[in-house]
Amino acid sequence: MTATWISTWTRRHLLDVDELSRAELEAVLDLGVELRGRRAARELPDSLRGLAVGLAFYEPSTRTRVSFELAARELGATVTDLSVAGSSVAKGESLIDTLRTLERTGVRMVVLRHAASGAPYLAARSLERAAILNAGDGTHAHPTQALLDALTLREALGSLEGARVVIVGDAAHSRVARSDLHALVRLGASVVLSGPPAWVNPFAGWPGVSVVTDLATALSGADAVVALRVQRERAAGSGVPSLGEYVSRWGLTAEKLERACPGAWLMHPGPANEGVEIAAELSTDPRSLIGRQVENGVPIRMAVLSLLAVEMDRW
Repeated sequence: MTATWISTWTRRHLLDVDELSRAELEAVLDLGVELRGRRAARELPDSLRGLAVGLAFYEPSTRTRVSFELAARELGATVTDLSVAGSSVAKGESLIDTLRTLERTGVRMVVLRHAASGAPYLAARSLERAAILNAGDGTHAHPTQALLDALTLREALGSLEGARVVIVGDAAHSRVARSDLHALVRLGASVVLSGPPAWVNPFAGWPGVSVVTDLATALSGADAVVALRVQRERAAGSGVPSLGEYVSRWGLTAEKLERACPGAWLMHPGPANEGVEIAAELSTDPRSLIGRQVENGVPIRMAVLSLLAVEMDRW
């Protein structure tokens, strides 16, 4: 790996992107691009050889889990996949006791997804030898999704500096939205949130972020639009419209996207409720970057794992 990227990174854990400088964000994205090319050429380094990586997913996941597993294996790591339902968790073992067991058996990196916001922070404070990678905690953060979103947009737009990115939907319950806000703003974009007031108004006043509940107004001049999944399992509180009203007012269609700049890009972190957040035909529209987001998952997670492995050698 390029020495500049190695010297830029000094983090022991990756808990969110809010703690990363612009230089650190760009280092991860640049390294992801390099590793993507080396993966395509089948010239990947074995920078994780001899390391044991544990996957501890306390919530369902397809994209994040598979991409982390592939990233770790292809860099030479031994991967231990904790089956929560078949482990001592089912007998009542606490999160920290389970992670300490992984650590004591030789796991040096733990990829953790948990329904409780803040769980990775507790884990990072509790473990002595293992690095923690947050793979999504409650409604708080999803750092590697934000990194792959930023890479996807940077490549589509050429640069995020001065770009207008509209995020539409259930921001209040979205860990992706929070991490995207931090990453996109720090990389120079201006972000507009649009959706039902109860889901977007809590973000009014964030630096670099504006709230515009009227979708047509929000989309005016947009260079890219990110649709968020309506999280029915987390949606709660007053002021939230019926699903039908949501689809009518904020569901993205080709007609509504005409309000954005010509050729504006469309993204969705998945899994998408087609016909709700986005019309089914938009998933395969030429403006859709949804497939590219998934493709960038493995190289971005390779980059993060590699940087943490280098830093681990300095402990």
